[in-house]
Amino acid sequence: MTKYIIKRLIAMMITLFIIISLSFFAIRLIPGDIAGEGSSPIIREALIQRYHLDKSLGEQYAIFIKNFLSFDFGESITLYPRRPVFAIIIDKIPLTLQLNLFSLALTIPVGLACGIIAALRKNTIVDHAISTMVVFNVSVPSFIFASILQYIFAYKLGWFPFLLELDSNFSLSKFVSMILPILALSFGGIATITRYMRAELFEALNSEYMLLSKSKGLSQTQSTLRHAIRNSFIPLCNIIIPMFMGLLGGSMVVENIFGIPGIGSLAAGSIQTSDYYLTIAVLFFYSLIGLISMLLVDISYGIVDPRIRMGGKSNE
Repeated sequence: MTKYIIKRLIAMMITLFIIISLSFFAIRLIPGDIAGEGSSPIIREALIQRYHLDKSLGEQYAIFIKNFLSFDFGESITLYPRRPVFAIIIDKIPLTLQLNLFSLALTIPVGLACGIIAALRKNTIVDHAISTMVVFNVSVPSFIFASILQYIFAYKLGWFPFLLELDSNFSLSKFVSMILPILALSFGGIATITRYMRAELFEALNSEYMLLSKSKGLSQTQSTLRHAIRNSFIPLCNIIIPMFMGLLGGSMVVENIFGIPGIGSLAAGSIQTSDYYLTIAVLFFYSLIGLISMLLVDISYGIVDPRIRMGGKSNE
């Protein structure tokens, strides 16, 4: 297992290097003026010289990679002028993590519960109702849910605030202001987990080892809890862990709708203002989270099912 993890970490570093390199060249192709519209030629010239934009693209890339390998991610050009991009991301991460962790805390148990109920009540009105909910939630993007929730519960009913409460300390009122974005991010994940859990559990309930467990004297409930549900969790590891990355991507639009100053809104703002280094740093953050999620998925297989031995010898 240790050898396998080391190989994966090396592959992760190579992948990150490729992503950062491609991001550097792709972002340079986005049209925009780093000095902003209406700025004086003196300011524009100073910015161009400060950030080496007067050099060739190859020279700019060499300077960028040299600084990047020394953990110097550069500084913001337009959005937060001359502030290190790493410090900006560190300030934005806690709020985004709060939003996504609360969303996962709602998504996983609700999705598992709905999937289990649908599998146990297959082809009943309960199963049909849950399946309809799954199709609807999968079809509608999170930002549509966000707009609908904001219109109904914030504008029409007035139960929740329109925007997030920007209090530095976490409080009950701040949590209340996070409920709508949490729900908007959760619906799609709930549907995904429900769909997979229903399919896996239904297959497990009709497997041979369930008949064997009943022949040993276990009741239907005991067999389901001890064997069927546990074995159904194994394929779900490939969904639940990367779902965190999916929530981060979805929160990019949701954060803008609810005025949440997190990583998502930072990414959108940096692209709109041609803040090159800040955009690359945000992409690096998303890529790192995604690759770590993939690594955790592989490791989790060995934790959930001890029979799985990754990175071992062929005769083990």
